[in-house]
Amino acid sequence: MIKIADKVNLVHERIANACQLSGRKCDEVQLLAVSKTRSPEEVAEAYQQGCRDFGENYLQDALGKISATALEHCRWHFIGKLQSNKTRAVAEHFDWMHTVDRLKIAQRLSEQRPATLPPLNICLQVNISGEESKSGIAPAELISLAEKISALSGVKLRGLMVIPAASNEPEQQRSAFANSYQLYRQLQQRFDGIDTLSMGMSGDLEAAIAEGSTIVRVGTDIFGPRAV
Repeated sequence: MIKIADKVNLVHERIANACQLSGRKCDEVQLLAVSKTRSPEEVAEAYQQGCRDFGENYLQDALGKISATALEHCRWHFIGKLQSNKTRAVAEHFDWMHTVDRLKIAQRLSEQRPATLPPLNICLQVNISGEESKSGIAPAELISLAEKISALSGVKLRGLMVIPAASNEPEQQRSAFANSYQLYRQLQQRFDGIDTLSMGMSGDLEAAIAEGSTIVRVGTDIFGPRAV
């Protein structure tokens, strides 16, 4: 069985190769280890191999893990759907929130962010492929929502997060990612501090990096398939 440490190295190699092919620097792309449902011990093993950013979908599981690991210089990203009555825990314990698609959520996060912490970094989730089964705002709604959220003091708008429709075809993958990059550039032209395009996962990170991703969210290729 391949160890988590070896898998982390393999993912870093994939990122480096994708950057080289795209003419990008490796430090332009950040690895976010998606540790949802994984144990504190597994997180610690990835941490020992250099991972400092971890993504979580399930709030209660994540809070227990954050407390149990108490890792220094570690950044926790919430990447799941969040109900408005659970925003306080994210505001108090996370560094990033990738899935903001409603003004109400952003307002609550801003109000509940402790004054002792820096503003919570947030990404707006865009439903780039228009799938009914997925969360996220329509591309046409992006600028309007960004204008409202950029005025909030407790959060800092950093960019976009997308999950395109699944495809095994590199050309289809790149098309959706290219559309996402165009939205990202529009956001950069309108607002200060926009530097994050969260897109790409285990199966399509090469296509995402080729089209401008700055954060790839990798779970399976680090921790293995999730237990059912």
